[in-house]
Amino acid sequence: METVVSGIRSTGKLHLGNYYGAIKNFINMQDEYNCFFFIADLHSLTTHPTPENLHHNVKQVVVEYLAAGIDPEKATIYVQSDVPEVIELYLYLNMNAYVGELERATSFKDKVRANPNNVNAGLLTYPVLMAADILLHKATKVPVGKDQEQHLEMTRTFGNRFNRLYQHDYFPETFAFSYSDNLIKIPGLDGKGKMGKSEGDANCIYLSDKPEAIRKKVMRAVTDSGPTQEYQQKPVEIQNLFDLMTVVSTPDTVAHFDHLYNTCNIRYGDLKKQLAEDMVVATEPVRSRIEAIADDKAYISRVVNLGAEKARESARKTISDVREIIGFKPF
Repeated sequence: METVVSGIRSTGKLHLGNYYGAIKNFINMQDEYNCFFFIADLHSLTTHPTPENLHHNVKQVVVEYLAAGIDPEKATIYVQSDVPEVIELYLYLNMNAYVGELERATSFKDKVRANPNNVNAGLLTYPVLMAADILLHKATKVPVGKDQEQHLEMTRTFGNRFNRLYQHDYFPETFAFSYSDNLIKIPGLDGKGKMGKSEGDANCIYLSDKPEAIRKKVMRAVTDSGPTQEYQQKPVEIQNLFDLMTVVSTPDTVAHFDHLYNTCNIRYGDLKKQLAEDMVVATEPVRSRIEAIADDKAYISRVVNLGAEKARESARKTISDVREIIGFKPF
């Protein structure tokens, strides 16, 4: 089977965008591919989380991965820092990554502009660590969004550069992978763009949100004063609500409110109430499992330890090969 690798930063709770945009595909992938799904706690150090927050956030993601349906018997779920081999490979790849190409990375330039007082070396070499995560398991497929495609291109660059430098066809080329042709983009509640934690909690519906929290957030979602003529194009903030409804509601429900909008009879309060209730129903199975798994510390520990063991088995083989290729042979 081909190997798939995907990591998520340990920055806290997962939201509907994570679930419908990625995790549901992961659940299907795990039956057909050799999957490594890791929590990228090393990557999160670029923003200097406190030890308490770091530990809590890692646990939260593990719990929610399990609650959403990722099976630790089928896929490898592990914490990045539990596999020290990734740091060793990161070092080797850094020796052949050039400052100029790292400084030209779009994500680095964006972060410099957004946080000029926190331009640390970890931000600069972020693509190298990402490459180490992928190449460590010799993955050929990586589910990534548009914002990560440049990093994936850099992964290919670093892998191919290693192969050329040591005249050894070792690392395979890795490409972006979407399990489904029907890519789902989940908009946020602020009417501006995709759902994301960086835009604040009010923008996100988290998988762990209680029903009352979901209702409150949805009722505060951005709307306008309503359509002024029949069949007019929906503005972005209204289209976002309909896009969310398409994901969590029945087709009949979507058609009903679409008809009301097109005939200028829409009442946004009714639309939001329906959307909120459908979100409550859609998230309830995962939310219940989150609450149950979060209390089972022994189970969480078993899953994390099993994942570390499986990931390190793969990683040790790669590092052993890389050391020999570089010339670190025992005397």
